[in-house]
Amino acid sequence: MRKAIVILHGKQAMNEEVRKAVLAQRERGWTVDVRVTWEAGDAQRLVADALAAGYTHVVAGGGDGTLRDVAEAMGHARTEASLALLPLGTANDFAKAAGVSLEPAEALALLDQPARPIDLGRVGDQLFLNMATGGFGSQVTANTSEDLKKVLGAAAYLFTGLSRFSELQAASVELTGPGFHWQGDLLALGIGNGRQAGGGQVLCGEAVVDDGLLDVAILPAPQEVVGALRDLLAGEGLFVRARVPWVEIKSSQGLDINLDGEPLQGDSLRFESLPAALRLHLPPDSALLSRPGE
Repeated sequence: MRKAIVILHGKQAMNEEVRKAVLAQRERGWTVDVRVTWEAGDAQRLVADALAAGYTHVVAGGGDGTLRDVAEAMGHARTEASLALLPLGTANDFAKAAGVSLEPAEALALLDQPARPIDLGRVGDQLFLNMATGGFGSQVTANTSEDLKKVLGAAAYLFTGLSRFSELQAASVELTGPGFHWQGDLLALGIGNGRQAGGGQVLCGEAVVDDGLLDVAILPAPQEVVGALRDLLAGEGLFVRARVPWVEIKSSQGLDINLDGEPLQGDSLRFESLPAALRLHLPPDSALLSRPGE
């Protein structure tokens, strides 16, 4: 069935390029309906309504937050319906890493590509598609204003980071996973199903979305970075890295996490990969696929 529903962020309701893209997809023989969000919770409700109405394809039209909400709702529903991305946000971190075009017509045309089974991340009862970040990077993302993003676009994250650099503080944590243990002070943490967050910060540069694993990237605090200079000179870089099906994080003082734009706080958190939890339309040569081109 060539029947899709676009769940469109309310700010994009008058976007003429989106309107043209929807019309072009209809000319290809698709039934494409559009629903617009107004307030928190609308995306989840619209996903539930779409699945109940028998839509076989759902399109998330908006930024990383809209993508998160739609992907999470579909993951919880355990649906066979597939998801496509219509990236219209400021950062579009997941879409850029996946190679999804920022041109609406080209993005919608991916509906004609076969959907691929991909993983989702889970922490507690929350699901995420792209990345969980902690430390300074998550603080920057959380504190970058919408007004600044309107003016500067993705550069707003860099501007906010520079202006708040004096607030840089290390977090003392312990991470444990299968065959992996690390304890110490960190400046930044990424737990990635995707590769980048916060307007282009590449934390998990080798992550793929269909390997059943999460990539972990830890940037140690300065006192440990000094000890890591030997590794840096050897080409290993300053990051501590692991690839695991799950990882537990403990922090006595609590750790602030940014979950695809959603704030999360806790002193003991368990992240795990849910293999093949969602079907997603991606370019055949997407760098986020473990076997691109197949």
